[in-house]
Amino acid sequence: MTLHMQDLARQIVELQAELDREIQKRRKVLGWRTKDRLVQFERGIAIEHRRLRQSIPGFLSRSPLITLITAPVIYSLVLPLLLLDGWASFYQAVCFRAYRIPRVRRSDYILFDRRHLSYLNWIETINCLYCAYANGVIAYVREIGSRTEQYWCPIKHALRVVDPHSRYNAFLEYGDADDYRARLARFREELRLDGALPRPIDSPPA
Repeated sequence: MTLHMQDLARQIVELQAELDREIQKRRKVLGWRTKDRLVQFERGIAIEHRRLRQSIPGFLSRSPLITLITAPVIYSLVLPLLLLDGWASFYQAVCFRAYRIPRVRRSDYILFDRRHLSYLNWIETINCLYCAYANGVIAYVREIGSRTEQYWCPIKHALRVVDPHSRYNAFLEYGDADDYRARLARFREELRLDGALPRPIDSPPA
């Protein structure tokens, strides 16, 4: 990775930190905060949320017919998701332990905090739980896959990857064969230490 590429990566990290600060400011405006992974709303806002909740008959009457027809197909995806969730958990429990790779914490990716939003009726709450599970499982499995890729093949593709995972930009350039196996060993050692993102291969140790 060139110095300019490292500088761009640093700017991305800084911009993400700035975005996180702005999100925190917005949370204060909306009247909520988190404590011990639990969301707490100000009392007046919580009361207003309950007032805004839509009744089930009203919700169904306003739902397009196509939504009701396709709902069973949408929810049928929960079956392969459950299989993927269980199989990926089994995979890392066996293989990551064997290779001394820190296991991915499932609870960091599959979150069900939207169920506490009192302006959602029970149908909307179920929809949110489903979406949280589906996208959480995909993110969880993606992180398992990214750690696997860092261990076995931390090499970028020749073609552009749309939305690569967070470890990808620090991988070796395509076709950069010099001292490949020694650098592969470094990627593996970094992963074994704490599962953190790899440092750019040309950057000095922290």
